[in-house]
Amino acid sequence: MSEPPEEDRPAARHSPRTTSDPAALKALAHPLRLKILRRLTAAGAATATALAAELGENTGTLSYHLRQLERAGFIEDDPEHSASGRERWWRGVRGLDVRRPAPAGLSPAERAVVGELDRLRMEEDIELAYSYTLPRPEEAEWVYGSRGTLHLTREEFQEFHDAYLELLRRFQRRTEAEPGTRPVAVRWFGVPLDGPGPQDSGPGTS
Repeated sequence: MSEPPEEDRPAARHSPRTTSDPAALKALAHPLRLKILRRLTAAGAATATALAAELGENTGTLSYHLRQLERAGFIEDDPEHSASGRERWWRGVRGLDVRRPAPAGLSPAERAVVGELDRLRMEEDIELAYSYTLPRPEEAEWVYGSRGTLHLTREEFQEFHDAYLELLRRFQRRTEAEPGTRPVAVRWFGVPLDGPGPQDSGPGTS
């Protein structure tokens, strides 16, 4: 679950917590819950009423899915807002690093959960890819990307991945929108070019 600099800025830092529990990931394998989490990550804390209006759902439905996300550890109460009114405010859990579990040891049901979550995330990523290839003229300065091919050992590939995660953590000090910032979706993946196609490979860690 959910961006940019200045080392001495007193932005809130939170110790990263990693989760790859299939039972927790099951809560994410739902399109509306992914939309809720994306909205809280991008725009900050909100109430069930506000989320329902933005996402075109009724408040009862939103409240149910919010409770499922809370139970799985992806969202939490926002005391800064909730203390000032009767309605509960929600925010994404800060410093949470969500990983796909390694396939070894997963039951068929757990594999199905991971597969469904991958499918839903891929749908979102395809939408983002279209946004990247067709940016509005006024957005051009906010769109960056890179493609390349590396020859790596397995250990170097892992080192590259870990360095990428460390770079993300370096720029994830901000947990709420600040003047001059925008929520930016960042994606990275790597696959061998000389191996079996995607249809032959199972889920891996990310």
